[in-house]
Amino acid sequence: MKNIKLFSEKGIRLEKKTVDTLVLKLQAELEFEIESLEFNFVGTETIIEINKTHLDHHHPTDIITFNYSDEKHSLDAEIFISVPEAIDNSKKYAVTPDNELGRLIIHGILHLLGYDDTTASKKRKMKVVENELTEKYKRYTKGLLKK
Repeated sequence: MKNIKLFSEKGIRLEKKTVDTLVLKLQAELEFEIESLEFNFVGTETIIEINKTHLDHHHPTDIITFNYSDEKHSLDAEIFISVPEAIDNSKKYAVTPDNELGRLIIHGILHLLGYDDTTASKKRKMKVVENELTEKYKRYTKGLLKK
């Protein structure tokens, strides 16, 4: 899809068609438009640097989302996903790396649509939707991370 861009750091190989398919499924269900949506799959050092520069945090995280749009249902954004953190999370939660990366894509899009996880109650509400979508669309994440 031309409005979806995918970048990955050296050594990280992902299947763009799989990302596109998942995003199209989410787009149909959640009813949003895409002006420009860039996914950046990065390593630990890069996610730490982004965290330091933009959030003043000095630790890795699995995802950072930058929303450049003023409209909730027209996405213009960048999503940075730490592949090593996603792989660690997949082991911790006993899911496949593909499934965890899909969950992070869903999490980022939910943030762009106005979901928030800054308080316990908002986090619970977001997590319910995230879990439902992750389960519903997990078959579309197979083969996301190339070996």
